[in-house]
Amino acid sequence: MNKNFGEEKKFNFGFLDENSKREIRRKLLKAAALPGYQVPFASRELPIARGWGTGGLQITMSIIGEDDIIKVIDQGSDDVVNAVNLRNLIARTTGVETTLKTEEATIIQTRHRIPEKNMTSDQILVLQVPYPEPLRRVEPSEEISRQMHAEKDYSLAWLDLYERVVKWGEITIGSQYPVMVNGRYIMSPSPIPRWDIPKLNNADTLYLFGAGREKRIYAVPPYTDVKPLEFEDYHFRVENFDGKRCLFCGSTDSYLDEVYDSESGEKYYVCSDSAYCRERIKNDEEL
Repeated sequence: MNKNFGEEKKFNFGFLDENSKREIRRKLLKAAALPGYQVPFASRELPIARGWGTGGLQITMSIIGEDDIIKVIDQGSDDVVNAVNLRNLIARTTGVETTLKTEEATIIQTRHRIPEKNMTSDQILVLQVPYPEPLRRVEPSEEISRQMHAEKDYSLAWLDLYERVVKWGEITIGSQYPVMVNGRYIMSPSPIPRWDIPKLNNADTLYLFGAGREKRIYAVPPYTDVKPLEFEDYHFRVENFDGKRCLFCGSTDSYLDEVYDSESGEKYYVCSDSAYCRERIKNDEEL
């Protein structure tokens, strides 16, 4: 863990001003009360580009406290540029402890992945969302899509799935797979892989979703039904990694990234979740 808090505090705690954070917390309460519903909010300017995590960062800055421990990941990794820079910004403006271990964090901010290790009721997962509207691929109009949500008119979403089955023989959606939350709203789970979708259902953890560019916040509270859209004869399925294992830790039960070695021309697979991979390697070394 890392404590990074100088004696001179040059920023407001969490960077945002207090009024901004209060407004975001009020929107989070509404989002938690209406699972899957997109709550508009006044998205603030931050020292990172729109689309690179401003929504998730605003949520994190608004809920974080001095006793929290923060972990930031991007595509499952703690070490890529987006994760490192966001973690440094949070640490510099709050002074809270940071960690690379999933089980130690009280708040995890993530882009495009949910940790492999099961999270607990004492933790909050904040997801950065580039495109929060699940109907965008079938309805370009924001006004009409809002009306469709209000009327629970999701016929076009079902038609999209049906057309994929007719054309390809299966539901060909790789990430950002639409889910039905609490039997009421279709929701975009952010561009997480299908592998992570089952983790949303009746989880112990509070999931918060922030889209800064689109100015939307939504949530999945603990113990909420989250079901992927599927037909009776064409079921939702996760990615198939049968016969594949992580090059470093040997895992066969985690989400794997494909790595191509240009020199040898061979393909390898490695755990997307770097913390999960490191823990497996450490446990094997201790045996």
